[in-house]
Amino acid sequence: MKKVFSTPMVLVLALAAYLAFWPVPIQPVSWQAPTSNSVIGAYAENSTLANIENIDLKGGVGPESVTLASDGKLYLGVVGGNILRIARHGGAPEVFVNTGGRPLGLATDAQGNLIVADAFRGLLSVAGNGEQTVLLRAASDTQISFPNSVTVATNGRIYITDSSTRFPAARWASTSEAAMLEVFEQSASGRVVEYDPQTKHVRIIAHGLSLPNGVVLSADERRLLVSESGRYRIWEIAISADRLDLSKPSESARVVLDNLPAYPDNLTRGLHGRIWLGLAGQRNVLDQLADRPFLRKVILRIPRFMWSMPKPFGHVLALTEDGTVVADLQDPSGQSPTTTGATETAEHLYIHNVDGNRLGWLPRERVEAGLKR
Repeated sequence: MKKVFSTPMVLVLALAAYLAFWPVPIQPVSWQAPTSNSVIGAYAENSTLANIENIDLKGGVGPESVTLASDGKLYLGVVGGNILRIARHGGAPEVFVNTGGRPLGLATDAQGNLIVADAFRGLLSVAGNGEQTVLLRAASDTQISFPNSVTVATNGRIYITDSSTRFPAARWASTSEAAMLEVFEQSASGRVVEYDPQTKHVRIIAHGLSLPNGVVLSADERRLLVSESGRYRIWEIAISADRLDLSKPSESARVVLDNLPAYPDNLTRGLHGRIWLGLAGQRNVLDQLADRPFLRKVILRIPRFMWSMPKPFGHVLALTEDGTVVADLQDPSGQSPTTTGATETAEHLYIHNVDGNRLGWLPRERVEAGLKR
């Protein structure tokens, strides 16, 4: 009896079946990605961020967020749970505490406690002696799922971006994997949460965000600026909003900066009213697949080593509260770690990154050179 199928044909059919039907964790949603302006026009390529100074983290990797605390020292969280402490004017880093998770966003409260958005453990408060208190535990459907960035108001209330309720980082044991799945799916399951330490009350301010990331308060503390990584934009959201659905128009929220050339990440307050924004990774083929959910599932079935990845491109911006870009610092050389934000002091601009083993910094004169006149 003749063979109906040859071995090569069987292999081809098996591969086709795998690419079409193998289970993946996402249920992709169709959406319309804006046409990218890449790094032209307002984001014309420059090299202001290239060849910066660096502080060796002595084995630490991924200072995703950096904050200047009330004791005058820099604090930064790295892979493995360590929060490192560095003197403001440089010097060797020391381990302040280990959270046992993955510390991302950092801020300080009026009592000098370090407030930590730990993607694996939750919202933490760390006293000056290193004592840790869990304020909100991660992976809770009713409280916080994937805490990413954090800011503290003068009244003590804490505002957190919850990057994905569909893909908690702790469940995937990886912040990058959980973030990638949220962006691939585009179900916009992220939200912005308020926590009141006095009453222990948790309130959802807004939901319907695709990987909400950085968050800062407006100068009058009546609004929040929030970066939505998955859709390349910055929102302004009224703090008074309650369970606001951002998929629908509202007077309580508006987009102040849209169609960014890369994924917006951390937002931090700088000098003279500036707000610094990190751009973490250039836009890619996902734009062309925005309205093709099935193909996004197919890509997830392809081994990662076969993915075509954009070359590293360091990029941070400074903007005003109304979304006007006032500084644009870039490193197109491919040598920069993935830039997730910037922390400005009177002397330096420290560059956050999620995958490097050093903390980069620029002296004041180079920062000034990058400001738009």
